[in-house]
Amino acid sequence: MDAVIKKMPGTASKVVKRPSQEEAEAAVRTLLAWAGDNPDREGLLDTPRRVAKAFREYFSGYDEDPAEALSRTFDEVAGYDDIVMLRDIEFNSHCEHHIAPFIGRVHVAYLPTKSVVGISKLARVVEIYARRLQTQETMTAQIATSIASALKPRGVAVLVEAVHTCMSMRGIGKRNVATITTQFNGEFKTNPVLQARFMELVRAPSNGFSL
Repeated sequence: MDAVIKKMPGTASKVVKRPSQEEAEAAVRTLLAWAGDNPDREGLLDTPRRVAKAFREYFSGYDEDPAEALSRTFDEVAGYDDIVMLRDIEFNSHCEHHIAPFIGRVHVAYLPTKSVVGISKLARVVEIYARRLQTQETMTAQIATSIASALKPRGVAVLVEAVHTCMSMRGIGKRNVATITTQFNGEFKTNPVLQARFMELVRAPSNGFSL
């Protein structure tokens, strides 16, 4: 199967100048003091460096382009034109309002036209957007729009379900409340039967299948 590499326009927001490592660590020290602790005590001496390093990992999606992840497609699909779906893609992200984690799963499907993309690339797109400051609604739309733009499929469906610690650990303090968001494009938006099939596939039992 021959792959076609396509250059897609980037989807990253406006580039901002990153502060230096030293500036980032100083900001963490300020927040530690704001919390009421002593940044100079033994247990916190190395915390600013660790937090800065963790932020690089948490938000590595800013350094990646989802369009690039979807740029390699395959045309030899033997006429296949039905649903291609990845279910239960686990992710960790951070709420842009409180920088608190939200954790969940993404289910993605599309209806190919002439080409398909490697299934791991769909999971990569989820990971790229999840590793940015997010709202769940925005991330859901970004995933769907990115796939639609890159693959030009007949339709895209995305469902995200997540638990937000900004709701369970602060504010109203309600634990284990799942937030569900969906985005349908193309035939998934206009055809209720396809929407129903997608939802059935999302909720179908896995029968314990694993490798």
